[in-house]
Amino acid sequence: MIVSPAPTTLALSLAALSFVLTVIWGDPLLQILRHFKVGKIIRIDGPQRHFSKLGTPTMGGLMIVLPVVFMTLLLNAGWILGRTLAGRSVLLPVGVLLAFAAVGAIDDWAGLRGRKGEGLRPRTKFALQVVLATLAAVGLQYYLQVPHLLIPGLATPLSLGWLYLPLAVFVIVGSSNAVNLTDGLDGLAGLIVATAFAAYGGIALMQGQVYLARFAFVLVGSLFGFLWYNVHPAQLFMGDTGSLSLGATLGVVALMSGQWLLLPLIAIVPVAEALSVMLQVGYFKMTGGRRLFKMSPLHHHFELLGWSETQVVQRFWLVSLLAAMLGVAIAVQ
Repeated sequence: MIVSPAPTTLALSLAALSFVLTVIWGDPLLQILRHFKVGKIIRIDGPQRHFSKLGTPTMGGLMIVLPVVFMTLLLNAGWILGRTLAGRSVLLPVGVLLAFAAVGAIDDWAGLRGRKGEGLRPRTKFALQVVLATLAAVGLQYYLQVPHLLIPGLATPLSLGWLYLPLAVFVIVGSSNAVNLTDGLDGLAGLIVATAFAAYGGIALMQGQVYLARFAFVLVGSLFGFLWYNVHPAQLFMGDTGSLSLGATLGVVALMSGQWLLLPLIAIVPVAEALSVMLQVGYFKMTGGRRLFKMSPLHHHFELLGWSETQVVQRFWLVSLLAAMLGVAIAVQ
């Protein structure tokens, strides 16, 4: 499949512009977070080497979310206000990004101000995620009327009927929590999610979904700008403000492309991180206290095996990059 050079050039240019704006916005945000003492609280049961990160500013997802929303709305203002559905389609992922960022910000703030460093109750947070994901799924099916499921090699999308709504909710909520679990090492979640958005941006371009591709690459640029401050040793953590919103938005972008069946491959690391937690908990309960991994999520297991933090991040990213390339190759068959 041949991609027109004009949309591709514009999408990549937007990524570069988003990167610059995020880097510029990053330093003032750091000063604000430090002024209000929005510092990271470290888990007592986590690896000992992480205690040096105590007090590092969190809620860094604001560094990503605000430039993305500003750029997306500004660039698509004409189409959003006009009658073009394709242009207005970016409102849905932008809305999901903002809504899940709000839930994450509340959770981060509650954790910082709570006595034990705990945020929202897990059931409360999960319920909010399900409600927001349901609204997004209804918008995808009835407002945007996205293709339910594209199977590589088949020209006609499959229609899932009523089953699409619960599946879409599962994809959004699952992706949100999987990225949240991945966010535990300097630069890890940012690199992994940027790679996944770049993959879906490429798929969107090849399918002619120009507006979706622009949105995805704006996110890639902003994530790279965030990584400017988040690579080891991190000056800033994204917190749930970033991880919950980015994961949910990744699920929405995958659903809008119709290629969400490839999400477990393109986002192989977050999926593995989530599975490691479920397996660890299940094995612990079945065996009366034995552990399958030294610690979960999975990145902590490799840390305790002796890998350095940078080794874990770089090796996980290499796996993610190869999986994303394979996912794109399958999608364009």
